[in-house]
Amino acid sequence: MANNNNQSTPNNNNNEVPKDNSEAPEEESPKKKELEELPPFEIVEGSRIPASSFMFQFKNVEYSSGRNKTLLCYTIERGEGQVFRGYLEDEHASAHAEEAFFSNVLPQFLTSGAVNVICYVSSSPCVNCAASIARCLRRNKTVKIRLVVARLFQWEESEIRGAIRGITSAGCQLRMMKSADYLHVWQNFVEPDVVLNEEGESEQKSEQGAFIPWEDLEENSIYYEEKLAEILR
Repeated sequence: MANNNNQSTPNNNNNEVPKDNSEAPEEESPKKKELEELPPFEIVEGSRIPASSFMFQFKNVEYSSGRNKTLLCYTIERGEGQVFRGYLEDEHASAHAEEAFFSNVLPQFLTSGAVNVICYVSSSPCVNCAASIARCLRRNKTVKIRLVVARLFQWEESEIRGAIRGITSAGCQLRMMKSADYLHVWQNFVEPDVVLNEEGESEQKSEQGAFIPWEDLEENSIYYEEKLAEILR
């Protein structure tokens, strides 16, 4: 989780257009190739995350190369005892999963009464997402928000550090994920991977089983706890 690019936005320079190896007619000059556009930004919603996606995106590694999306699992508890669960996953740039949740999903549950929100997120919020969280807390005094994150996003950047301090001062509880949190998410938000057998029928890749933590999970969690404490000091 210590990588500064845990929730990195796409770099358009990496979206290279495939080379066209066909030869142009000798009497014509080669035409300029048109740049391919990225597909529209999407927020994926659901109730369960594929096990392989969870194990990759939520892994609290120090260098998180390739983990360029955000997964957010949420639990919303209303005063009348209702509990709602789900997850959001973002793609490409534009709005991130946190901004989509706090701007579009959560307001649907804020009609009346107290609301407790717990979000388990693959990385801590960027500046814009932190602003959405702080804005939500300022506008809704009966809302309590707890953010439990696997990795810290660009924690060395001064703007990010200020954004983290901003959401905590606004009332958001922020902490790093521990083994117990991973187990909770595994049990409540993760589903087994499904593959096709030789007959083309879907079958479960493996038994869901118990969550098996990676070797340095606790060590990395402590590392990020120290960095978060340093930011909030």
